[in-house]
Amino acid sequence: METLSRIAVVEDDPEISRMMVSFMTDHGFDVSAARSGRDLDKVMSGGKIDCVILDVGLPGEDGLSICKRLRGKSSVPIIMVTARGTETDRIVGLELGADDYLPKPFSPRELVARVKAVIRRAGAQEQATAPAQPQVLMFEGWKLDMARRQLFDPAGAPRSLTSGEFNVLALFCTHPRKVLSRDDLLELLHGRAAAVFDRSIDVQISRLRRKIETNLKDPTFIKTIRYGGYFFTPEVTAVTEG
Repeated sequence: METLSRIAVVEDDPEISRMMVSFMTDHGFDVSAARSGRDLDKVMSGGKIDCVILDVGLPGEDGLSICKRLRGKSSVPIIMVTARGTETDRIVGLELGADDYLPKPFSPRELVARVKAVIRRAGAQEQATAPAQPQVLMFEGWKLDMARRQLFDPAGAPRSLTSGEFNVLALFCTHPRKVLSRDDLLELLHGRAAAVFDRSIDVQISRLRRKIETNLKDPTFIKTIRYGGYFFTPEVTAVTEG
């Protein structure tokens, strides 16, 4: 029997929460509702969650604070839901580690599509690297374990990456020394073209640079190409580990 994807909906408005829970349940998800960060902690302690739908405007500990706290201990995909809808709010959410955002009011069908997309992206690398000898990509002493979705620095220490950051780095490692535009990156990662003001890729790359670059003013690995996009400079070697 197929296991249902488990979704946590964190929304303090009872009417909106009931609508989301009902619609997601009708579309085959196992949904748990939470009204606060404390409620979410209880839900997550009860087993693996595949996606968190997180309202920004929660009373008390708001959605941005919960997102930041959650990212400190988990790589679960997070979709931020916000009534504010400004580019600044969306960028802050992405900076804190959210995988996607959805402004209110939104179509329930679009919510379902976004949830399916982030779950699919989070699991794509694991499904693609299921063989007994998982592929590992090496660059400049760094090790990217595609099966375990982990990054290790040259000293062998693990570096924490969000699901989105891992996907971006994996894409660079499989397309090294090639100029990739923002449209290329969004198409390869999400299957869609970039909107005019969509800066989500730039935010993810900025976060990734802070974790692998030694000089943010003059990055060594991920170069910005003026009017072109991004260029991953290292030579990448694929190895297998038994």
